Amino acid sequence: MPARRAAGPARPPARDAGRRIAATSPREVALEVLRAVADRDAYANLLLPALLADHGLRGRDAALATELAYGTLRGRGTYDAVLAACSTRALADIDPPLLDVLRLGAHQLLATRIAPHAAVATSVTLARAAAGAGAAGFANAVLRRVATRDLESWVAAVAPDRAADPVGYLAVKTSHPGWIVAAASAALGEEPVTGLPRTEAALDANGTRPHVALCAVPGLASPADLIARGARGARWSPFGAYLAGGDPAGLPEVRQGLAAVQDEASQLAALALARADTGGTPAAAVDAGATDAGAGDRRWLDLCAGPGGKARLLAGLAAGRGARLVASDVREHRARLVQAAVSATGAGAAIVADGTEPAWRPGSFDRVIADVPCSGLGALRRRPDARWRKSPADVAALGPLQRSLLRSAIDAARPGGVIAYVTCSPHVAETRAVVGEVTAARDDVLLLDAPALLSEVPDLACPGPGGRYAQFWPHLHGTDAIFLALLQRVGPGGRPPGNPPMA
Repeated sequence: MPARRAAGPARPPARDAGRRIAATSPREVALEVLRAVADRDAYANLLLPALLADHGLRGRDAALATELAYGTLRGRGTYDAVLAACSTRALADIDPPLLDVLRLGAHQLLATRIAPHAAVATSVTLARAAAGAGAAGFANAVLRRVATRDLESWVAAVAPDRAADPVGYLAVKTSHPGWIVAAASAALGEEPVTGLPRTEAALDANGTRPHVALCAVPGLASPADLIARGARGARWSPFGAYLAGGDPAGLPEVRQGLAAVQDEASQLAALALARADTGGTPAAAVDAGATDAGAGDRRWLDLCAGPGGKARLLAGLAAGRGARLVASDVREHRARLVQAAVSATGAGAAIVADGTEPAWRPGSFDRVIADVPCSGLGALRRRPDARWRKSPADVAALGPLQRSLLRSAIDAARPGGVIAYVTCSPHVAETRAVVGEVTAARDDVLLLDAPALLSEVPDLACPGPGGRYAQFWPHLHGTDAIFLALLQRVGPGGRPPGNPPMA
């Protein structure tokens, strides 16, 4: 076994008088990302762009480094099962930098068009640099065994039997921890006895590359402005567009704060809140950019607003309707980001405040959104390392905070006011369970029909009685897996018998 090294290739590149001192290949950058994720709990989506710039990788080299880093992280579960079958050592006994080299090699062999001899040869070179000369022969032997089959054949060989263990099978086939497979099937209302075809489609979608969705801030820009820059119109959001390629920051509208990157489901969750009837502006007028909010629709609240995506859109909507948005975040640096996001609208102000200990009087707001901290399981396409970073304990730990923030959001709304509870997660423990438990303890809340307020979007209703919760899915909607519940505050005892709390 090669000697372990205290430091791997995850360290930032050395500099000499401000100069880069050595050329770095795309494979080395990809390995640097994998090592930083393992050693420093780094976030790949934040680290990789910085490393590409730091090492001067552009064009095809940058694209290759991105594919290798993100693809290896997405496929790690599958590749580990294959490597375990091809290695004479248990994976736990392989030096961690060497194991990451093997994963990179497996990805090249099984999921790219890179020639097998090139994939093996470059991996052997990386293994020697990362884990010592003795690692090169081991890497060569393992990867040559990997190269004897294609991905489909390997999955058939190493995954559990689908009929006997559909969760275990999909964990290997789709490269997700088993607990995430089980959580997805529960959110979809699908039983293991079916073989979980819908769950498989949802998990497969996590392995796809998401498009870049843009949101034009109402009153400041329009989708037509973005389309004129080469984007194409969004399917459902009246404020959205999809960027075909290039850096969003290169668009003048984005640089000037008139538009921003925002997932379409996130846009639609904010839109649904703005459409809900509080006795103010009709939904059709919202989409058309209404200029009068009407009586009793003047004060809006974003309870945990950082970094400001939904707040920016809501402030733009509020501005067009004579309303104002208060955007709160408990952390000062995030509140500053929110202030920068809403400042151009002239209708929003960010404050530093703890949503669980409100800085405002109860019953002060007409519309309230609580986009609560969550596991982020709905954004696994964008954060490929998150599936290996999170655990069921993380989900459980967030539950008390999510419930507290929802209670606070309800308390902040006036009678007749509307509350949106939003998570970027489909996990039932973070979605239906939270709303069901909080509303069951109160008699002053109505559960509104969220899918009906977004009737142009198909297949939104969650399984279960009533179908009043909305759940977006990557495989159905091409968006993050965002959950939305809409509630309306009523007077004590005002909930009619036909509108019980729903779990």
